[in-house]
Amino acid sequence: MAEQSQGTWLSPATYERLQAELEEMTTVRRAEIAQKIEAARSEGDLRENGGYQAAREEQSKMEGRIIELTHLLENAHVSEPPSTDVVAPGNVITATIAGEEERFLIGSREQADLVNVEVYPENAPLGQAIMGLKVGDKTKFQAPNGRKIPVEIVKIESLDH
Repeated sequence: MAEQSQGTWLSPATYERLQAELEEMTTVRRAEIAQKIEAARSEGDLRENGGYQAAREEQSKMEGRIIELTHLLENAHVSEPPSTDVVAPGNVITATIAGEEERFLIGSREQADLVNVEVYPENAPLGQAIMGLKVGDKTKFQAPNGRKIPVEIVKIESLDH
């Protein structure tokens, strides 16, 4: 199944948490870092000013996260976790993969903050291969090394928030 055209699936709780993080960064954190940069700038030679360099690096990382969050939130598909009838983004899956039982979330790393499991994006080879399957269904997915890996769906659970 192809990636949803609406973008990455997020639960309402995760969407709200990420919006709050973005708001904090674009208001409070930007101002704090600007003050750090200004204070360090007043200390003199910027080429050998460790405080200035550290503040600029912090600013760069934060601006990168702001861009990432803005894109994610603008393109997110927000809904409650789907039913557990079939594999879908937001479900926690127990599957036998190449003979080993694994438990993982189909979704984004932002959702992973809510559960302590491995995360596979829905557009990753494993995610694409199992999307829409039911408990007991078997398939194979192609690993990056080209190997076909067998998968059997054992359990489908809803993501708890």
